[in-house]
Amino acid sequence: MIERVIDILAEYTELDKEKITGKTGLVTDLELSSLDVINLVVAFEDEFDIEIPDQKIKELVTVGDIVEYLEKTV
Repeated sequence: MIERVIDILAEYTELDKEKITGKTGLVTDLELSSLDVINLVVAFEDEFDIEIPDQKIKELVTVGDIVEYLEKTV
């Protein structure tokens, strides 16, 4: 699961996959704006065929948070 999440993040941010870990912060480390985060959420929703509630998005701070949420949901 984490590999798929990192692939999406690497494609979106154009960073090397090796620089993205479970502890990587979306805003702090990847310097994503709130609009970037929303666009990424849409990409995850499309990839995993799920819908992430707006209130849950605020809790997705790190790559690990995304993976944990997806593992519980998918």
